[in-house]
Amino acid sequence: MRTSIQAVSERKLKNNTSFMQSLRNSLTMAYRGLLKIRRTPEQLFDVTLQPILFTLMFTYIFGGAISGDVASYLPVIIPGILVQTVITTSVVTGVQLREDMDKGVFDRFKSLPIARIAPLAGALLADTIRYTIATVLTFVMGYIMGYRPGGGLEYVALAGIIVIASSWAISWIFAFFGVIARTASSVQGISMIVLFPLTFLSNAFVPVETMPNWLQWFVKFNPISHLVTAVRDLANTGTVGWDLGISLIGAAVIVLIFAPLTVRAYMRRT
Repeated sequence: MRTSIQAVSERKLKNNTSFMQSLRNSLTMAYRGLLKIRRTPEQLFDVTLQPILFTLMFTYIFGGAISGDVASYLPVIIPGILVQTVITTSVVTGVQLREDMDKGVFDRFKSLPIARIAPLAGALLADTIRYTIATVLTFVMGYIMGYRPGGGLEYVALAGIIVIASSWAISWIFAFFGVIARTASSVQGISMIVLFPLTFLSNAFVPVETMPNWLQWFVKFNPISHLVTAVRDLANTGTVGWDLGISLIGAAVIVLIFAPLTVRAYMRRT
């Protein structure tokens, strides 16, 4: 009896030690990703320039036509631009993962005494910094242009966290593409084919009511539309609706499905 209990205790201790080692190794790999960004700051062009350019272009081009003036359009477009920008940024996870695998970086990692999952987990953790930068810049740009969210700073921060968490969940999909695809360009091509209709055929830029009836059903069921609505409710009015619940459940389902698929495919490749 004592031997059995001791064996169980030793197994639990071993599992805890293995988990802590994997966590430390993953954080180290995440730090490596941050060092790459510091040494090659042009990697941040998409999360620094895109929010600024898209906010300016969409606001001044469509603001008058859709809402009558720019000030009235800002509460509509800023949450939409935020979701569109950060979600699109998650594609980089898969592209850079494929590039590292093509260069043999992960082959060198296999020779190190680290958890095999650490390079993959570290890359996903490091990319949350990119999402955070894009989120902050979008809100700052909107504020400069006159956007004053009625929900207050705490709800704006919560909206940003929701978008970052959702983008991190979606990055598992593109990480899976990065592991199974043959080239980085194919990862980017596949990802844009998926994201382009989802982001533009949503309520991110125009009201659903202005679209043809045959298109409205798709827009209303589009998960991006639910996320945009949740962000608008939080930032503009400080309210929590059922769209937030749908967005969180959707993000959890994506992680539950694609995280095991990505890890299994990654383990086979490495």
